[in-house]
Amino acid sequence: MHLVVTGGCGFIGSNFIRQVLASRPDWRITNVDKLTYAGNPASLSDVSGNPNYKFFKADICDRALMAEIFAAKPDAVVHFAAESHVDRSIEGPEIFVQTNVMGTQVLLEVARKAKIGRFLHVSTDEVYGSLGPTGLFSETTPLSPNSPYSASKTGSDLLVNAYHHTYGMDTVITRCSNNYGPYQFPEKLIPLLVTNLMDGLQIPIYGDGKNVRDWLHVEDHCSGILLALEKGKSGEAYNIGGNNERENIVIARKLLALLGKDDASIKYVEDRLGHDRRYAIDASKICRELGWAPKHDFESGIKATVEWYQANEKWWRPLKKA
Repeated sequence: MHLVVTGGCGFIGSNFIRQVLASRPDWRITNVDKLTYAGNPASLSDVSGNPNYKFFKADICDRALMAEIFAAKPDAVVHFAAESHVDRSIEGPEIFVQTNVMGTQVLLEVARKAKIGRFLHVSTDEVYGSLGPTGLFSETTPLSPNSPYSASKTGSDLLVNAYHHTYGMDTVITRCSNNYGPYQFPEKLIPLLVTNLMDGLQIPIYGDGKNVRDWLHVEDHCSGILLALEKGKSGEAYNIGGNNERENIVIARKLLALLGKDDASIKYVEDRLGHDRRYAIDASKICRELGWAPKHDFESGIKATVEWYQANEKWWRPLKKA
């Protein structure tokens, strides 16, 4: 199997590449990444010498360059590349539309013309909007995005579906809950709080801190993506969730305890514009149909994540300035 992986130097993409090279040693991977602020080649330094791994610095919006890369006739595409930080999308929505919508369309068209076997699009639970105090997002939940980021991801999801129904392309969409684990850029909640606390800084918590997210270890997410790639039904979407709902303030206090700090380190800040109150995933479809199950429980997973950031300051410290 030869995969083209887009955005492979990002958080989830780099973990996916590492997992595939370890578990599928006869597969080849071509990693295509623009190396924006969130793309870090150091995240794959341990596999850079693997003969089955190749890297191209390229923008997925560059149609000619994508066509050149796809001329190698890969068997499948796993599409991670995206602008993904909600706060940045509020400050500057244009690049989110450019990368997430137009970039996905370029890839779909190039893949279609190259007759690529399968196109797996990695999306997010944020396309479903916001939940009340009860209920779960299923694959049949209507798409109702509330931020420029989630709207751009919804647009890319709809394009993937359109290419399946119009052109008969073999497509699969996965939608995940909030990821945590090693190699996550320190603008996201858990690594931001961990690295701030390590530096003796206060940790910012939006609003009342009671926004709820479902937390999924990145390695479990990647195993779900791999299953969907190999066994998923064409034209289907699969939710991948951790079944670990936590309020942001609960996450913060867990990290305070792990790092020997107290509530004096918490700084409540003005809430994010349009902040969705609760996300929660129903992952029963991928469990039932593909046999997926998460391996990481949250307590051990979050402890191991903190220990990773403590042991890898050389990786994250330069990124705090980005």
